[in-house]
Amino acid sequence: MDDADTLIVRRLRADDAHAVITAAVASRASLGLWARPPEDFDAFRQWFAAQDGPRACPMIATLGDGTVVGCITISEIVRGSFESAYLGYWGHTPALGRGLMTRAVSHVLAEAFGPMGLHRLEANIQPENLRSIALVRRVGFVREGYSARYLRVDGVWRDHERWAILSDMPRR
Repeated sequence: MDDADTLIVRRLRADDAHAVITAAVASRASLGLWARPPEDFDAFRQWFAAQDGPRACPMIATLGDGTVVGCITISEIVRGSFESAYLGYWGHTPALGRGLMTRAVSHVLAEAFGPMGLHRLEANIQPENLRSIALVRRVGFVREGYSARYLRVDGVWRDHERWAILSDMPRR
């Protein structure tokens, strides 16, 4: 196995800015209306600062050669009797169709339900984003419902499907 086959998933750092921005700009067309990752240093700094603290865990997936596969964020972590959070992610163009984001999200689920001690993760996905829906299905999420005009993306309130997985549910 060479570096191009090795998947590394780790906590995102401020010094990942250049790699994330470069990948985001190169992947703009494939991301469409599904995600808007930071495409310049100011946007990265703002996004990264918003993820700093006990209520979020931003992660980056790369190949051993440094190629950015994507970013995965566990956010809005609520502790206590809830132990729940949201899962967000975007894959970059080199990762598409290779199963790399599925592997990366599976790794993040193991972290969330293992060391992080979460009970539930929810992913909200636009119904037209078939690739993302297929990913959450592959790793064990189940569809719980539909939320009209749930999230503003690119200035427009967009409908989303609610998908969730619990710590005691089977994962793939």
